Amino acid sequence: MTIATHTELVHRFTEDFTALQDAVLARMNGMASPETAAALDHPSLAGPIAIALAHADVLARGDIRRTELSGLPAPHRLRQLREHARRVRRARSEADAVCKEQRARRIADRRRPPLEPLELRVARAADPEAYGRALREEFLDRGSPAADARAPDNDLALWAREWGSAASELPLPVRELLECHDDAFVQALLRDAREGENPHLAHDAVVERWGRHARTALAWGRYAIAQAERQVLACPLTTRRAQLDALDDAYQDAAILAARAREAKHRIAELHDRIRDRAAAGPFAELIAQCRAAALIRFAADEPRLWQRACRLATDHQQDCEARADGCPRCHRILAALLTENASADTSQNDDDGGLEGSAPGYNERYAILDDFSSPAAVAVADAAIGDESALCGYGWAAEDGTTGYGDSMASCSGEAEIIGICQAALSLLGRHPEAPVVVLCDSTQAVEAVNLALTSADPAAAHRTVLFPEGRELLDRLSPHRDRFHVRWLKGHIGHDLNETADALAGLAVRRATGRVSASAARKEEAQILRSLTPGQLPGTAVA
Repeated sequence: MTIATHTELVHRFTEDFTALQDAVLARMNGMASPETAAALDHPSLAGPIAIALAHADVLARGDIRRTELSGLPAPHRLRQLREHARRVRRARSEADAVCKEQRARRIADRRRPPLEPLELRVARAADPEAYGRALREEFLDRGSPAADARAPDNDLALWAREWGSAASELPLPVRELLECHDDAFVQALLRDAREGENPHLAHDAVVERWGRHARTALAWGRYAIAQAERQVLACPLTTRRAQLDALDDAYQDAAILAARAREAKHRIAELHDRIRDRAAAGPFAELIAQCRAAALIRFAADEPRLWQRACRLATDHQQDCEARADGCPRCHRILAALLTENASADTSQNDDDGGLEGSAPGYNERYAILDDFSSPAAVAVADAAIGDESALCGYGWAAEDGTTGYGDSMASCSGEAEIIGICQAALSLLGRHPEAPVVVLCDSTQAVEAVNLALTSADPAAAHRTVLFPEGRELLDRLSPHRDRFHVRWLKGHIGHDLNETADALAGLAVRRATGRVSASAARKEEAQILRSLTPGQLPGTAVA
């Protein structure tokens, strides 16, 4: 194969996504020609290959789900689809690993700046805000934007515009993407997947925002899959064709969203590398060196005690350090921690309270202590489970009064599913125990903190920021008027707690029932078995949503 032909093939794969994906899948199945396999090994295709496999991964799972819901699928066909999906997932992991290795190699090959004095690194690590303030003031005094002090690690788009990596006069579509509300930006990402690719998302000024919101857009793609899946399951097997086509369309959109999310990550890395290369040489590198030297003088003048102690600590350390010949490249973190600990010890010696003794018990120490209520509390444990392919989730709860409940809903992540379970359990207990305080325990710290934040803020907008989908938002709105009587706390999961194990089992049953993976009769038998294991000889009442 000639070099020219090889170059043309690489160029074709770069420009034609469908051709690239076909070639990648052919190589995965051992059916690619030697020329194609050689072209796919070109370093420039590592990122596009990862993108193509992210797309293929979602489609492979969609093929399985459509076949499962189509009626009576042939076992041989399902085995083939599942084996294909496993190969795609494995190839996707390998492609992601190649991208990470490439990036690590680029970072390692990049020329490293000279190592700064140890005392400066110690002081900066001990009080980064003070040093950052001094550096920003130095940049501003020299007429350079304050954002330059953070380059190239933060605010990449602003930095790129200021230093000519992106055009200072942004095109109108780019400005609109930058200035619109977050919800409108997510809608733009959904249109990009469902209607047509938006080339302005790749602009240096927008790509960071694209990366931040790509996961949210993908969650809405999974929401559309869940809606289509519900419509399929609501129809008799003989009339599901139209609904299955709609489900296929939802998976196609989700596949594009997954690919575009991976592309955003790839483009952000490229932008970061370009800015780092620019910052490491030329006029800007000289400006950074000058500002850092001057900022050190400012910092030492503003924080004389810290600076003197850092210098003394660095000098004493370098007398015996085995790495002193190399400038102690990693020692500053340990020394900064020691410097901070000594400062805290000095402060605590002046405290009349005797330090931490007598302070309130920590979060983890109080998770199961319920004796701080003036009257007996109604207590339940909630749990949740979320499906792999769609936003369908199941929740379950079990209360000390012998009642249980489970059902299904929509959630963007496992944390949101747990919030739904907490809310459902709380609303049920509040209705049955109108005078008692209600406590719901949950083994997700993320969900517990989110619900507490939503209820203590007394702000519907804050509650809505806690969850993405309308199902969870509506539940938080219903729970909000009861914030004075409702409490949620953390419970360590999977430690043999009867209520926790029951809630977990009910949540798993709920998500399998919602996705059609268990029949109604089998679900009833499994539910009875779960409840018998909770209270032998006594069958508590169960609410099924």
